[in-house]
Amino acid sequence: MAKEKPNTKIGTDISQRGALGMILVFLLTLIVGLFIFPKKTGQEALAIEILVFAAFCMASIYLLFRGHSWESVQASVNEKVKEAVPAMLILSCIGVLIGAWMVSGTIPMLIYYGLQLVSPKFLYVFAFGICILFSLLTGTSWGSAGTIGIVVIGMAQVYGAHLGITAGAIVGGAFFGDKLSPLSDTTNIAALATGVDLFDHIRSMLYTTLPAAAIAAVAYGLLSVDQLSDVAGTRTEQMQNASESIAGMFHFSWWLLLPLGIVIIGAATRKPIVLTLLLSSFMAVLLGAVFQDIKLSDIVASLSTGFSVNMLENSLPDSSITPILNRGGLYSMKEAVIICLLIFAYLGLLQYVDAINRVMRPILAMIKKRTHAVAMTLTTTLITNLFSSNQYATSFIIGTTFKPIYSRLKIRRDVLSRSIEDAGTMMENLAPWTPSGIFMATALGVSTLEYAPWQFLSMANIIIAYFYAFTGIACFFAEAKKET
Repeated sequence: MAKEKPNTKIGTDISQRGALGMILVFLLTLIVGLFIFPKKTGQEALAIEILVFAAFCMASIYLLFRGHSWESVQASVNEKVKEAVPAMLILSCIGVLIGAWMVSGTIPMLIYYGLQLVSPKFLYVFAFGICILFSLLTGTSWGSAGTIGIVVIGMAQVYGAHLGITAGAIVGGAFFGDKLSPLSDTTNIAALATGVDLFDHIRSMLYTTLPAAAIAAVAYGLLSVDQLSDVAGTRTEQMQNASESIAGMFHFSWWLLLPLGIVIIGAATRKPIVLTLLLSSFMAVLLGAVFQDIKLSDIVASLSTGFSVNMLENSLPDSSITPILNRGGLYSMKEAVIICLLIFAYLGLLQYVDAINRVMRPILAMIKKRTHAVAMTLTTTLITNLFSSNQYATSFIIGTTFKPIYSRLKIRRDVLSRSIEDAGTMMENLAPWTPSGIFMATALGVSTLEYAPWQFLSMANIIIAYFYAFTGIACFFAEAKKET
């Protein structure tokens, strides 16, 4: 007798209130563990993976109590977890890449020359600007933060700069390019999902992103003047020691820029990101074997457990730079991968009861005005992306849902595509449970909650987007034409 397949149909017997309750359980568990508990007790915030696991257990018990079989629930969870595999692969590859770039001397060399060329007084502005440039060239926020962002964080550690501000500037700059670059996957998906020409979509995004970038740049400039104006004078000796120590540990050559070039060219030619990262890592390993005094076994170890200055023969590094260089490796990403896995498992439970659609459907039915439509696009995109952790899915869900509404109200569709990115792509990195938030925190070594208050680009961008929505500015209502 054939084995009966588990029932994977949506849990339609769960009420709308029950679906909302499952969303609130997730949110409240994180709020209590990450904010309320440390504030009340004076202890560190609870581990996010344990909080997500606890929420998963509570929601699963609720579904089982309501009579759903574990086989059906697990089938939905399994289906959703499959979506996390690409993100987990990229996380793993970035860990390997950082270890390889360390052992080759690529990151140390870039840190060394960065210390020589960039004044500490302009570090926050430089962090923002260089990541904008890199992400525009490559179209990838993750690749930008995981490569040039690591270099800037290393410089900040030498300077003794505020790591939260530095990371906020790095993340903001990385997402500026990810949003506006024609090479960006999210930019192309948002245009495709709404039926908008790619460059019309990019031009529409300029109305929110450029003012937000100007505000962020001014803010980082003011913070640089306020916090870093005395750094050059008070830490000159320490910076000099760090530079000399790095130069004495590694053999520099322009060949060490090859791994960086591979990432830029691979991204610019739209090659698969995983293969690009692996090829760059392979090239870095070869360069490390040729240029650096490191045993082959240590080179391999740097890919798994991370680089350590102890791997360098006859090395006596300055103690202040040891934590800067000792990083990377596949296992450095294990927490990020576990969190990503658990997050998507919980999202599988929400998907099982169709929680997001059922909660938002009555709200969408009330949209009657143009300004309300744009504002609701932002709100539903924000909610959907935070609880799906998938910008691709969010773009198509919101695009499909709102296209008829925009046509009925005669709103240009590039406003829809722009709003999807304003509240989706730009905001995802501020939440510690999304793949972007997890990645940025792990790669930069600065928690999401530490850098989020200083990530001025996304915060200014969403405020401008809502201001436009409620005032009609830059929404082109007078120019709207019927779109089919």
